[in-house]
Amino acid sequence: MTERLKNKVAIITGGVAGIGLGIAECYIREGAKIVVTADRNLKGGAAAVARFGAEQCLFVQQDVATKADWAKVIKATVAKFGKLDILVNNAGVSGDGSPIEDMSLENWNWVMDINLTGNFLGIQAAINAMKETNQSNGSIINVSSVAGLVGLAMAPEYSASKGGTRMLTHAVALSLAQRGIPIRVNTVHPGWIDTNIIPDQARDAIIKTIPVGYLGEPIDIGEICVYLGSEESKYANGAEFTIDGGVRA
Repeated sequence: MTERLKNKVAIITGGVAGIGLGIAECYIREGAKIVVTADRNLKGGAAAVARFGAEQCLFVQQDVATKADWAKVIKATVAKFGKLDILVNNAGVSGDGSPIEDMSLENWNWVMDINLTGNFLGIQAAINAMKETNQSNGSIINVSSVAGLVGLAMAPEYSASKGGTRMLTHAVALSLAQRGIPIRVNTVHPGWIDTNIIPDQARDAIIKTIPVGYLGEPIDIGEICVYLGSEESKYANGAEFTIDGGVRA
């Protein structure tokens, strides 16, 4: 442990599996206290608390697209840890993979609600919590995707939501900076990361498209989130951090 996040309190949405759990692992290692959330993976939430310890980790069930649930998460965070320093908006879904001309409005709205509206509600809740508990200081990290930088042919709704997160981040970072509010907002754009989202039958074909020749690991995203949550990144604001094994090179 290098304690780069010592005395920091972080909320990590979707923080009990995949990329979110990788972020949580890195944050705990660096001395942060964390609140991890998930909507359905209650077993994963219990396992995270058991693994990291109840003194350092709290699990709260949350639908990120529901404003009342954000209020619940903020209230629980402040009650247990006293403040909020970092929000990692990580929770997301990929959609159903259907062509745009066949896609249902229900699928489109579901992806937008979680991936984009969820980030909006999180940003809003975090800014207010940081104003009230942390002298308007903090870091908001929005996990977008390489698909937020270039179109993903098989998932137009996913690309639209992640591109929306990218531009929302730019706009909010500018708004806060211009008003003299020292809350930084940045995006992280993962490429292909080794999680259960990748179908086994597509793994080899995907790896062939990655210049470095292998899939990333969840902690690869965790490490950049440590940097963005720490004071080391105090001059990074409204920026994009692409972690993709060279795909966008």
